[in-house]
Formats: sequence, structure tokens, C-alpha cells
Amino acid sequence: MESIKNAANYVSDKAQETTAGASKEANKNVAKDSDASLGTRASAGKDAVSDKMSEHGHGASATLNKEEAKH
Repeated sequence: MESIKNAANYVSDKAQETTAGASKEANKNVAKDSDASLGTRASAGKDAVSDKMSEHGHGASATLNKEEAKH
């Protein structure tokens, strides 16, 4: 039963990792956009860093859940 829960958590974490990665890329593009205001660019840069940390956290959690589901 625990391995089923870990497998479900793995799928959830991978989806969240993918979403955070897409958001990070979108925010990086806004931060690089010279037509955007300085405040918008700074906010997007901050959000990109936050998304990167979230992406990394979900990726690590997914790996852990994947390994635990094997046992």
C-alpha cells in the first residue's frame, strides 16, 4: 500500500517539477524583455529564482518517492 502512495506522490512531484520549470522559463523571458518595465523585470527575475528552487525541490522529492516505491 505504501508503494502505491509513493508512486502517486512521484507522479505528482514530477508534474509539479515540470510546471515549475515552465514557469521559470517564462519568468526568465520576461526578465530579459527590454520592453518590460524595470519593476516587472526584477519581479520576474525573483520569481524565476523561486521557481528554480521549487523545481529542484520537487525533482528531489520525486526521486525519493520513486526509490521508495521500488521497495
